[in-house]
Amino acid sequence: MRSRKARTTASQVSVRALTAAAIALAVRFTIGAPACADAPGLCALFVMFIVRFELPAVYHRYEQFPSGAAMRIAMITGIAFCTALPFATVQAQSVKDYPKRPIRIIITVAPGGGSDITARMIAQKLTEAWGQQAIVDNRPGGNGVVGMEIAAHANPDGHTLLLGTIGPVAVNPSLYAKLSYDPANGYAPVARAVSALNVLVVHPSLPVNSVKELVNYAKANPGKLNFGSSGVGFADHLAGELFNTMAGVKMAHVPYKGGAPAMIDLVSGNVQLIFATMSTSLVQIKANRIRPLAVTSSKRIDQFADLPTVAEAGVPGFAVDNWYGVLAPLGTPKEIVGRLHTEINRALGMSDVKERLAGLGIFPFTTPTPEAFGDYIKAEIAKYAQVVKAAGVRLD
Repeated sequence: MRSRKARTTASQVSVRALTAAAIALAVRFTIGAPACADAPGLCALFVMFIVRFELPAVYHRYEQFPSGAAMRIAMITGIAFCTALPFATVQAQSVKDYPKRPIRIIITVAPGGGSDITARMIAQKLTEAWGQQAIVDNRPGGNGVVGMEIAAHANPDGHTLLLGTIGPVAVNPSLYAKLSYDPANGYAPVARAVSALNVLVVHPSLPVNSVKELVNYAKANPGKLNFGSSGVGFADHLAGELFNTMAGVKMAHVPYKGGAPAMIDLVSGNVQLIFATMSTSLVQIKANRIRPLAVTSSKRIDQFADLPTVAEAGVPGFAVDNWYGVLAPLGTPKEIVGRLHTEINRALGMSDVKERLAGLGIFPFTTPTPEAFGDYIKAEIAKYAQVVKAAGVRLD
């Protein structure tokens, strides 16, 4: 026969397990509705009540009246379930009424570039469809980290979105040993949106008219050429580093806070070339302020059929695709994510949207489901890990 002390120890272990289960239920059900601002506070008060008042009483009671303590645990669990019911109703109503206020779309670069234009077109169509204003919030800086962090910590109620780009989403995980956000698992994927055509453009003062001539000039003048980009790790930066590696040249990298500032310095002659989005370079090309040499895609684009690819123009195997996609804070209700996915895909399929974007070298690049976009992000992270390693680029 076990001693009283042994029975008490076993009883305490059982009570701890049961109480932990009760607390877990309270947490699970009372904060199950992220749209309800009061739920986390009420849950915290409930757990504090258990810890302060119930645990001592339960331990004492279990030693004398085990069945009574079990009933107390059952009562606590029942309270957790009952408390959860109104919050479940609030969440369902919140999803039904979405959106209830203006939607903010964060982008990680300055105004004027391809992602900025794409975000504003999506915002316009969401505004027209739902009658709630959608606005673009430019948050450049930190190689995209600033905007990514703001979006990651926003309230997951569907009223804050992020138009992520290839750099901050797919490349930064390989550039930084420690990253303050997790693009693969720290967001709710909504919709892959578009692919933006990048074009290799040079300042007119540079005495080259083709990719082959550029390669020869760079080899004859080592260390004298520099290329601008939207920022470290962005698609145009990777294009430049990949060009260095595959062409056997060494051009210095000059990062900016977005494609538009980089274009301004190219036109001014402060940098010799950039791998720009067509949206930021088209006006300057037509005005003969810069000279296009080739597109960075794997095949020619119908709208710019006279421009060869970098691969066919002198660097075989070269290809860099640039894409933008919409993410939401982790925990955003699936119903809201689904509505956003459907509406964004519908907007990008509209003839006026496709026509305007095509003129800027931007094309719809959607996925059938949010989950498919999540899988694509993980595949891109793995792919660019190899590119970054080959280029020898690292930021710590």
